Amino acid sequence: MSAIAESAADIAVTLLLLLGGGFALIGSWGLVRLPSTMERLHGPTKATTLGLGALLLASVVYFQARLGIWTAHELLISLFLFITAPISANMIAKVHLHRARTRPAQEPEGIAGPPPRPNEAGDWATFQAPRDAPSPTDKGRNSE
Repeated sequence: MSAIAESAADIAVTLLLLLGGGFALIGSWGLVRLPSTMERLHGPTKATTLGLGALLLASVVYFQARLGIWTAHELLISLFLFITAPISANMIAKVHLHRARTRPAQEPEGIAGPPPRPNEAGDWATFQAPRDAPSPTDKGRNSE
């Protein structure tokens, strides 16, 4: 491999490492600093996933440029991460919405405020609140 190609690969690896580290740092900071559960979900599911993807891509580029081998491990890890992060975030959000409907609020008010109620014909895709106990988010609405 020529010196110019090695330098280009080093620059690409450096940029991917900086980009990945920046995204991971911002995602982790959001996880710690945001007040409510629904807002905290964005840190690990969006920014940190992109950060880890960039770090793993930097690893692929490094091993190809320096050793001349292709590794599928990093690509499989990235695929697993990009599939599981949205699914786990969706499940955490559903549990949070269900708990918000069945129990009084136990966390601070978020920056974005409470989630909007669905229209009268629809409902959240969570378990129903018990019929004998109205939901704390149903203030002023009929439970029937």
